[in-house]
Amino acid sequence: MIATIALIELVGYVILLLWGMHMVQSGVVRAFGSDLRRVIGSALPNRFAAVGAGLVVTTLLQSSTATAMMITSLAADGMVALAPALAVMLGANIGTALIVKVLSFDGSWIAPPLLIAGYVAFRRGRKGMIHDLGRVGIGLGLMLLGLHQLVLTIQPIESAPVLGEILGALTREPLLDLALAALLTWAAHSSVAVMLLLASLAAGNVITPVAAIALVLGANLGGAIPPVLESPSAQPASRRLPIGNLAFRALGCIVALPFAQPIAATLSRLNPDPAASVVNFHIAFNLVLAIVFVGLLGPAAGFLTRALPEQKKKAEEVTQPLYLDEAVLDTPYLALTNASPEVLRMADLVDAMLRRLLQAVTGNDLEAIKDLIRSGKALDRQQEALKAYLTQLGTDGLSVADAQRHGHVLDFAVNLGHAGDIIERSLADTAARKAKRGLVLTKEDETDLRTFHGRVLDDLKLAASTFMTEDARSAQFLLDAKRQLNAMERASGRHHLSRLEGRSPGGLEASTLHLAILRDLRRVNSHVSTIAYDVLGLADPLENQDDAAERVSAA
Repeated sequence: MIATIALIELVGYVILLLWGMHMVQSGVVRAFGSDLRRVIGSALPNRFAAVGAGLVVTTLLQSSTATAMMITSLAADGMVALAPALAVMLGANIGTALIVKVLSFDGSWIAPPLLIAGYVAFRRGRKGMIHDLGRVGIGLGLMLLGLHQLVLTIQPIESAPVLGEILGALTREPLLDLALAALLTWAAHSSVAVMLLLASLAAGNVITPVAAIALVLGANLGGAIPPVLESPSAQPASRRLPIGNLAFRALGCIVALPFAQPIAATLSRLNPDPAASVVNFHIAFNLVLAIVFVGLLGPAAGFLTRALPEQKKKAEEVTQPLYLDEAVLDTPYLALTNASPEVLRMADLVDAMLRRLLQAVTGNDLEAIKDLIRSGKALDRQQEALKAYLTQLGTDGLSVADAQRHGHVLDFAVNLGHAGDIIERSLADTAARKAKRGLVLTKEDETDLRTFHGRVLDDLKLAASTFMTEDARSAQFLLDAKRQLNAMERASGRHHLSRLEGRSPGGLEASTLHLAILRDLRRVNSHVSTIAYDVLGLADPLENQDDAAERVSAA
């Protein structure tokens, strides 16, 4: 009976510890989510800086799994190269170990002040950073309180014969210990919580030093499993990063497990405190992994790319969301990070529609026109899925920066949808009329159209880059490019009209369609360029009279 009560209390305090960690993580992400993204982004060009960025971000988030999910969604869509992403994960693993070290000290005395201060900030702050920092304070207080109670619960276990025999039987075989700890860490989704539990068990002499080493290895292995299983995309290529991180840890476990006995003996000589030995080994293990593999990231990335190639998508899979993971909706920054590559998929589809449009117009290709209609419907489905996801996320409780990003993502997606509508309905209709009447553009008109069309494609690429980086210089370049395209349309129209003399009625009709195509391509460009106004904080993206007329007619 006593053993049963002790186990129930043990599980309860572990859950309290996990809930405190969840509150800290969600509070930090809400308060500093965009800043964490910039920290990672600025460090990616250098693998050593990327290791440091992973360490810092994970220390703040209290979870290497959260860091893994964040960087995995970026790497899966090619926005982050695989080698620096792996470097981030090496740093994240060290950050997790350092969190355990800090929490292994007795900080129970500060738990009540943290809970009080956190509660006051959470209630008074309503929204914004004060509210989020209050959540962090409450979470830290719950973590320290749960950890303190965990230690108090474990202390009597050493003198409980039945429970001691059970734990002793479970920790006699190192390989079984490793598997047990890996399973427990995967189930808890937190290597920090499991490591703190192991340190407490070691302090109470409930587990042997050799078993402790094997259990630590298992906790490291289990902590790398959730990102592999919870990758938001079914594409094998999207699992390169989490599988690479898991492989690094698995290789470390394979090498270290046979030496568990001498490692335990060495640590005991260096520090007789069994809890400190457990925590120190955890740090040393991840430091050694980082030192060994940071120089091998290039070959590792190459191997993973070959082993997990990008698969061609079936036609019905193209419009299915790949990154809209509803499981992370309670972590706004991760949800927004997942939404961004979905918007890029919309931009890719608009790009494909534009390229197919040129084939339809210049070649009077009726099959290409049918493809435009199908692609337009697919773009509508992508837009609706993304809008539903962002609506479900909402803006309540978001930091100012995340709420702004939410608006940018939604606005760019909507404008890409408008651009697709223009291609699907107006431009495709114009191409169909031209094809059915057998009209042919003059050589000069086709040259002008190809040049103009190429500039629209270039602006679409620049718009997608501006959307991802939110860089003010890129946004200004995009605005300048839009103005140049508007001027180019006017100049092309004047030159075209000067060439009309002597044309046949069929030539005049082709001329009318040519001008209509240029006008609609300019409208497409205006929609994709609106992201520049969002980034620069400019209110009105419609600057010329034609755009203003479009706005009036839309209203």
